[in-house]
Amino acid sequence: MSQIYDFRYTRSYRGPVQAVLLDWAGTTMDFGCMAPAVVFVEVFRRKQVPITMEEARAPMGAHKKVHIRRITELPTVRRRWQETHGRLPTEEDVEAMFADFVPLQLECLSRYSDLVPGTLETIAWLRERGIKIGSTTGYTTEMMAINLADARRQGYEPDSTVCASDVPAGRPYPFMCLQNAINLGVDCVAACVKVDDTLPGVEEGLNAGMWSIGLAISGNEVGLSLEEWKALSAEEQEALRQRAYRNLLRGGAHYVVDDITGIPACIEEIEQRIRRGEKP
Repeated sequence: MSQIYDFRYTRSYRGPVQAVLLDWAGTTMDFGCMAPAVVFVEVFRRKQVPITMEEARAPMGAHKKVHIRRITELPTVRRRWQETHGRLPTEEDVEAMFADFVPLQLECLSRYSDLVPGTLETIAWLRERGIKIGSTTGYTTEMMAINLADARRQGYEPDSTVCASDVPAGRPYPFMCLQNAINLGVDCVAACVKVDDTLPGVEEGLNAGMWSIGLAISGNEVGLSLEEWKALSAEEQEALRQRAYRNLLRGGAHYVVDDITGIPACIEEIEQRIRRGEKP
């Protein structure tokens, strides 16, 4: 006779999406995620160690001090640092560069604060469905205050914003997502969708047990301003699009779309999958 212990019972959430947690730079504002990238380049230039835009973008999504530390860990950057300073970069160098980074970033944020086209329309669509809007960012609270004010003037204000400096660790750790869920009163993380243009941001959502959507064109994976993107030929755009889609899908994103305007179609499909008993 079979014993009751031979069976395992599981439960699955079958309700609607309750919250969408959005990144900032490259997702809802600052098409191309330009503001942090240009400052990272400048910070290293001041140390007589030039870095490429690709190197500046490599750790994008992390807390900004962690981001600087990870740039110093890149073999190419370490080699240049050794050639310039006769030694490898230290934690003291990271602290000094972060001290330079903060005022430079604060000074330039508003120059890159235009909302990504389609943001207001997508937010309106989500709100019409009763979906709450959270947000996460690698910016500090001081930096985020500027972005929040600029976004508010353009008609966008999320219900919750959590910064990397508000939690024990930023991306790819799940803490910012989980704090948003608490702030928004969400009763199941499987009812949340994380949206981000960086690989650590995609992983952040996955680590929190949420659905994860990657944005390929408007953010760090392509890394071009809206004007630069529009100036490309169709063939050039498609090559960059395919590379970005491939990278984000390899990073674990459940869905990848060009920009924030692709979110509604993803939400509709995610809700169908939830009703079938699927989990993130």
